[in-house]
Amino acid sequence: MLELIRPLVVGNESKIVLLSLDGLGGLPRPETGKSELETARIPNLGALAAEAACGLLRHVAPGITPGSGPGHLGLFGYDTLRYQVGRGVLESLGIEFDLRAGDVAARGNFCTVDAHGLITDRRAGRISTEVCVRLVDRLRTIRLPGVEIFVEPVKEHRFVLVLRGSGLSGRLSETDPQLLGKPPLPVRALTAEATDTAGLVNRFIAEAQRLLHDAQPANMILLRGFDQLPELPRFPEVFGLRAAAIAAYPMYRGLAKLVGMDVLKTGGTYADEIATLREHWEAYDFFFVHYKDTDKAGEDGDFDAKVAALERFDAFVPEVRALRPDVLVVSGDHATPAVLAAHGWQPVPVLLWSRYCGADPVTAFTERACAAGTLGTLPAHHLMPLVMANALRLTKFGA
Repeated sequence: MLELIRPLVVGNESKIVLLSLDGLGGLPRPETGKSELETARIPNLGALAAEAACGLLRHVAPGITPGSGPGHLGLFGYDTLRYQVGRGVLESLGIEFDLRAGDVAARGNFCTVDAHGLITDRRAGRISTEVCVRLVDRLRTIRLPGVEIFVEPVKEHRFVLVLRGSGLSGRLSETDPQLLGKPPLPVRALTAEATDTAGLVNRFIAEAQRLLHDAQPANMILLRGFDQLPELPRFPEVFGLRAAAIAAYPMYRGLAKLVGMDVLKTGGTYADEIATLREHWEAYDFFFVHYKDTDKAGEDGDFDAKVAALERFDAFVPEVRALRPDVLVVSGDHATPAVLAAHGWQPVPVLLWSRYCGADPVTAFTERACAAGTLGTLPAHHLMPLVMANALRLTKFGA
């Protein structure tokens, strides 16, 4: 799609806003038969859906559960099967770490294990960032032969591990089994070239276990998303847009930076993000604005908290509409149903509003309502061409 789009792009003064609710999609609560979106009081999203073209987005393929990285790459127009980026790279860029070609980066979680080494909490109770910083200082004492080691705090229980040296490979398996009651997994080399790197990482993990044994509740680590810095087509050049990203969480800032967006400084709340959007409105054509609370509540298995997060988001919709964007899109990077307490494979709702969208009969922003919309169920990377068309930023294809 990127090769198709690039020669068709034309410039104008239109403004595009993409509001991404992380973990947007859900599933019905057994007691009520209603999903989080169907339960929430979200009148502003309902009114917007009534004026928009609606549908569902599938980010990878049927039955495949996307991570946040591929989920957002899809929203940005990248085919997630062709352009793959490990979470470690995104987290590193998000905290503005000087990641270099050849470095191997991984996303780390502090976690809790019991006396038998079995995981009881994959996020160590979401320890504070201050505790994370102190524990990272312990891990920084680890030394491995032939490589430099960088351990950097991110936010709450999250940290980044980077190995720097010659002959490293990011083709490594993850240590997080994604289940409680299981031990962390050893790192495996996915290619022969990664064998030595796997050995180094396993030595790091063993040392981390020794250093953290008395650090309750964060007495162990999980590593995932190993990768090296890739080269991706740059979003502003492909789509001819002055593009800005507004996100409080580092990983999403890193993803936007990787594809060439300007990452705007903002505060830690969604109100701060909307204020940043207003402040920079005249300077950019395209804004990606990220909302995290829905995903956090879904991963915690807290249905009511996710409903409340949706209602808080809904209250900000009029402020965005007051800026009078020419195209306004609301969707998400994946589902995080509270009944799963994890990412899901279900497609997520999407609405696309513009003067030219051809509004459909959908009058509610929910999974079941949007399934009947005129956009149908489409691959996520097909969304940006529709956005560009509604912004009148594409010329015709062929004679």
